[in-house]
Amino acid sequence: MPAASSRAIASPNAVAEADVSFSDTRMSPGGPGYRRMSFALFLAGVATFALLYSTQALLPLVSGEFGASASAASWTVSGATGALALCVLPLSALSERFGRRTLMTASLTVAVTIGLLVPFAPNLGVLIGLRVLQGAALAGLPASAMAYLAEEVRPKALVTAIGLFVAGNSVGGMSGRVIGGWIAQEWGWRAAVGTIGVIAVVCAAAFRALLPAPRHFTPGSLRPRALARTVGGHLANPLLRRLYVIGALFMLVFGAVYTVIGYRLTAAPFSLPQGIVGSIFLVYLVGTVSSAAAGRLVARLGRRGTLYLAASTTTAGLLLALVPRLPVVLLGLVLITAGFFAGHATASSSVSHTATHGRAQASALYQSAYYIGSSVGSAVGAVAFHAGGWAGTVGLGVAAVLGVVAITLWGTCAARSQRRRTAVGVVTAS
Repeated sequence: MPAASSRAIASPNAVAEADVSFSDTRMSPGGPGYRRMSFALFLAGVATFALLYSTQALLPLVSGEFGASASAASWTVSGATGALALCVLPLSALSERFGRRTLMTASLTVAVTIGLLVPFAPNLGVLIGLRVLQGAALAGLPASAMAYLAEEVRPKALVTAIGLFVAGNSVGGMSGRVIGGWIAQEWGWRAAVGTIGVIAVVCAAAFRALLPAPRHFTPGSLRPRALARTVGGHLANPLLRRLYVIGALFMLVFGAVYTVIGYRLTAAPFSLPQGIVGSIFLVYLVGTVSSAAAGRLVARLGRRGTLYLAASTTTAGLLLALVPRLPVVLLGLVLITAGFFAGHATASSSVSHTATHGRAQASALYQSAYYIGSSVGSAVGAVAFHAGGWAGTVGLGVAAVLGVVAITLWGTCAARSQRRRTAVGVVTAS
């Protein structure tokens, strides 16, 4: 008998497995379109987060031009993130009907158009209004991008593909702040946000030209009742509710700190120039490392153990940032950033693991909670800074982290109680 036939008999599923692999037309590393797709979504992530946080590092200059307080100027950030939080779920539903690529293209087109108008805002009210519209438009990107990848990329390559998109998010968020800070130092905040807008236009055009047409998307009907049932089911799950609140609280800390850090560092005793303040956001690179390490930490410490560690690290960073010495403040920011990204990565991945159905809606709800946390953190953090200085913002952050610890402890106690009830039930049944 030929060797090939012997192998087929020895492994009766071999032919079927080969046929499945051969017929799977989804993209994979090294295959047609994969690099184009990865680079296209990387650019979409860059454009999205460069636009979303384009004014955050420039808030002291915005306050100076319009004579606005930190709390008033902070609405140029919290308005955008709040609108994104409110719109991400309905726009993710629209992508089910009209297609992922169509919605992502429309979202980016509207957002970059508004981005070119932002530098010409005549007053703070108009600026905030434009930023709210921009955030609402950008809401079409996150959920649609994840759904596109899930449909068009083979499962074994999905984590890598999502990682590239997330990398684009972090690069966009960081580079927009850093580039904007140096340009603003020489030519003002309007030139800075205008430059970010032009960069986003280039990224959006390249995204549309490079992204392969979807081959595995099946349009669905918009069924509000079915969506409401799915969302209601997720919100009825105690573990998912806890994860949503944990994500929001971590982002509240992060949003508050990075919204007012510019005011802290441009004032005495630091008196740093705007370019240097913008470069502080290079600390975001620490988040890339801590996010990657979160998986290993969960494997070693468990989800709750990792959340406790993330909360402790964030708290240590907040307390260090109270010291009026620049090296210590920078160390504090490193710890805050590392703790935040580790906590966020743990909570968000736990949502996907916990949801047994409607994972897209479960993730969209997490993103809504996450950006609500960002919006509240930006606004309330600025109010706390106005009322109590940097110590007020740190106090707000510590309170939010204590909330994370309390919710995690509550989950630990609930899990132990459930195990005891299960054990009693098994003994009774036997």
